[in-house]
Amino acid sequence: MQIHVVQRGETLWLISRRYNVTICPIVQANELPNPDQLVVGQALVIPIRDQMHVVKPCENLWMIARRYGTTVESIVRANRIVNPSLIYAGQVLRIPKPPQPTVEVNGYLTQTGTTGQQIVRKVGDRLTYLSLFTYGIRSDGTLIPINDTAVLETAKEERVAPLLVIANFIGRKFSSELAHTLLTSTDIQDKLIGNILDTMKSKGYRGLNIDFEYVLPEDRERYNQFLRRVVSRLRPEGYSVSTALAPKVKAEQIGLLYEAHNYPAHGEIVDFTVIMTYEYGWAGGPPLAIAPINEVRRALDYAVSAIPRSKILMGVPLYGRDWTLPFVKGGPYAPTIRPQEAILRAVKYGADIQYHSLYQSPFFRYTDEQGREHEVWFEDARSIEAKFDTVDEYGLRGVSYWEISSPFPQNWLVLEDHYQTRKIPGP
Repeated sequence: MQIHVVQRGETLWLISRRYNVTICPIVQANELPNPDQLVVGQALVIPIRDQMHVVKPCENLWMIARRYGTTVESIVRANRIVNPSLIYAGQVLRIPKPPQPTVEVNGYLTQTGTTGQQIVRKVGDRLTYLSLFTYGIRSDGTLIPINDTAVLETAKEERVAPLLVIANFIGRKFSSELAHTLLTSTDIQDKLIGNILDTMKSKGYRGLNIDFEYVLPEDRERYNQFLRRVVSRLRPEGYSVSTALAPKVKAEQIGLLYEAHNYPAHGEIVDFTVIMTYEYGWAGGPPLAIAPINEVRRALDYAVSAIPRSKILMGVPLYGRDWTLPFVKGGPYAPTIRPQEAILRAVKYGADIQYHSLYQSPFFRYTDEQGREHEVWFEDARSIEAKFDTVDEYGLRGVSYWEISSPFPQNWLVLEDHYQTRKIPGP
């Protein structure tokens, strides 16, 4: 795989000639709705078969393997070479892809039923965990179930380990009061944990993911104690426990989103954490990249100082947003859009896509039919590759997507090119 950025005047035919591939694989890989309409600055994933190397005089397999970052043994196997010492100038060798590192990949999913099944079938081979968002919690410790049976069956077929997600949700908002009610009563906690265990056993979940947000600062230690109670009950039964954490840059960061999330405690107690390194460009704020890599790195700098790297999944967004300008605080929220949708808007309004070098994120501006100016930030193959490079640099456990119901074919191709996905052995 290579990433090509469309230049002015280029067509798919010219691009296909440059990389010696046909047009059809490029269209399919990027799911281009109209191959005749490319946008300047658009990133395309170019699927390329194994590289070919023409042996030069005095070259040997060790030199060739070192050049391409692979091994002599891999080249020998790929080309069925009988005697590795006998290669000759002008010989054409196929250079296989070097071994890929193995990471864990979590995907949050808000869709159930047939739609959820289709999504899991499409990307399940690239997932370690499927986190179904979300079971609700009542103030008495009972669970509010979701229609997850069909999706769980498909996850099993795709060898994806499903995680039951609980969140302090009421309606469509996180509730500090609900979390407080739970965290101040061990009786309610015991009832909740019992209900979680019963549900996990009956439905085939493999672990629990806890997404408690906007927890009151005074409940910080109560939250830690709750996690200890959960782990003491679930781990002996063979279930993993993980948490989602706000992207802090220091231990005592001020703000309701951050203060009750104790990174060292989570790093000690649970099996792994999801650092939610997205929503910097949030719907009610000014235009900004959803996950600017400089801000992501600031969060990771603190995270790896407080949590073992082997317990950190870095959050990756699979969406963008379209802001109407000028931004007015308290005005209408910016709608969330899919990366494919962003490209269609750039095509429709004839906008050139730019790439922010500091944020490592694509963006563009356009003027709509009413004469209003817009600014769009989204993700593409380049920004995803930058995130994977960051995971490698920090030596993290893997990545966690919010959320996989947003179609983004380039992401999965870049992921597949970079990593092997770890699969959890079945029970």
